[in-house]
Amino acid sequence: MGAAEERDGVSLTNLDQPLFEGADATKRDLVDYLDAVRDRILPTLAGRPLSVVRVLRGQDPFMQKNVPKYTPDFVRTVPVWADASKRKVNYALCDDRRTLLWFANQRAVEYHVPLSLADDREHPQYVVLDLDPPEGEPFDAVVGAARLVRAALADAGLTGAVKTSGAKGLHVFVPVAASDDDAAAATRALAARAERIDPGTATTAYIREEREGKVFLDSTRAYGATVVAAYSPRIRPGTPVSFPVSWDDLDRVTPRDFTLRTAVDLLGGDDPWAARLPAPQRLPEDLVAEGREIPVARVVAMHEGKRRAKARREEGAE
Repeated sequence: MGAAEERDGVSLTNLDQPLFEGADATKRDLVDYLDAVRDRILPTLAGRPLSVVRVLRGQDPFMQKNVPKYTPDFVRTVPVWADASKRKVNYALCDDRRTLLWFANQRAVEYHVPLSLADDREHPQYVVLDLDPPEGEPFDAVVGAARLVRAALADAGLTGAVKTSGAKGLHVFVPVAASDDDAAAATRALAARAERIDPGTATTAYIREEREGKVFLDSTRAYGATVVAAYSPRIRPGTPVSFPVSWDDLDRVTPRDFTLRTAVDLLGGDDPWAARLPAPQRLPEDLVAEGREIPVARVVAMHEGKRRAKARREEGAE
């Protein structure tokens, strides 16, 4: 098992245990990676209520939002009201190396954050489109969809940066200066405009059965929704990480290129995410107005699900 080690006052234990089945990495690899990229990942986490996905030995991964009772005093927290559970949730704020190392020692592999800061929740800093390819489709399918989003952004006078999700898709981030309502509307409108450019490639259909093998342009990353942070590892075979990619290099990479073992060397001394994110932009009024006329996909899907369930019940009663 090995003796405990210490970094920055944080005790690190069981470092040579496998991280999870298929990870091709140990807990030490996770700690070393996060420590190596701390100057890059901490700016993406700082000031934001943090959700992590932990994977303990012999257990399935689970998402942790509420900090455990044994959380050390140096971990800053912020209470957030959760409408779903009707209670306050104490989220961690991962603002410094000690907190990041503590989470790594807790076997927190994935780091998910909302688009707004804890002290200004009504003004998201980004509009985000999450591009999700259908099962079994090659990565170039989602690359084609990303280019549609980029074209829709350009038509609106906006620019964004792109990163791998760390799974099989891509995230397009657009820094904005906007209210949460305007940002959510703009996200829906951008997805719709990208779909209209090439409806054979991309779809905004929230219900999976209606996507017809196309790349899903997910416009629901708004309000309190979270997205995996740049440089965060993922609980996937080989432990890939969410990694910034230049628009010009999209055709030459795959998500499997960026892992816990390769990412640090690929970065060198650079922080491509910080370098490629443009300055905050104002959303065009026509984009926001168009988005306000588009129903929220999740709500539409919920009502459609209820309609289909009712139809099945009625069929069974005949």
